[in-house]
Amino acid sequence: MRATMRLALLGTGIALVATATGATAAQATDGGAGDIRIDKVVVNGGKPVVVGTTRVVSAKVSVTATDDSGIAKTTYISAFGPTPNFAQVWDDDITCVKKSATTSTCTGTLTFDPTAATGFVGNSAAGTWKLGTLVSANDYDYIHRDAATTFRVQRDARLTTNATPEPVKKGRTITVTGVLSRADWDTNKYAGYAKQKVILQFRKKNSSTYSNVKTVTSSATGSLKTTVKATQDGYFRYRFAGTSTAPAVAAAGDYVDVR
Repeated sequence: MRATMRLALLGTGIALVATATGATAAQATDGGAGDIRIDKVVVNGGKPVVVGTTRVVSAKVSVTATDDSGIAKTTYISAFGPTPNFAQVWDDDITCVKKSATTSTCTGTLTFDPTAATGFVGNSAAGTWKLGTLVSANDYDYIHRDAATTFRVQRDARLTTNATPEPVKKGRTITVTGVLSRADWDTNKYAGYAKQKVILQFRKKNSSTYSNVKTVTSSATGSLKTTVKATQDGYFRYRFAGTSTAPAVAAAGDYVDVR
């Protein structure tokens, strides 16, 4: 059976309260009442949420809002993926902290479980997600935004480098191989990332800076292979700039002794 991944906010997070119109989390649309406003929404510190094949990944969510009467609570947080993925959290496990008499920041935690059997649609879930929220004030003002912010969910990427032979005579040919792979949420394994541009870089023995050497394209299985001339001692590595669905990653440097 195809493995799936579940997204959930820890606990029951930021509670939905009934409004004068009787809106619920499922029914609410963008709008509100009164002078309440959402000042800022941040998911995972503004960084993409990168998920591998087995480990549950957590991402903190913070919602900052202001009203002249003060904030009562952030009523819920809902996350919507690029396919019909949906997750919602209610109020019990959300912590709201006053920044002033009028402004509060409420925080909760998103969790991403690549091994869960229900609630999330495999690899198609990678991409841009919308985060909706509803916030209420002490005077019963409220505001709802279906996309208060967006964030990315990405499939974790891995990259290897192997330079041979070691050692090598100066002027001889060095072959540099490697593999670019990324998490497959349908199989819960890493699979080759095909047809991607990867940069081969070199760092001199006593330097801390890598320089670009050439661009290599990964094969249908994610493998990488190229050749260079041996000129001096140093480290070779491959570096991938990332895509919308996979993060940037650099392999560990592989040292070559040139004699």
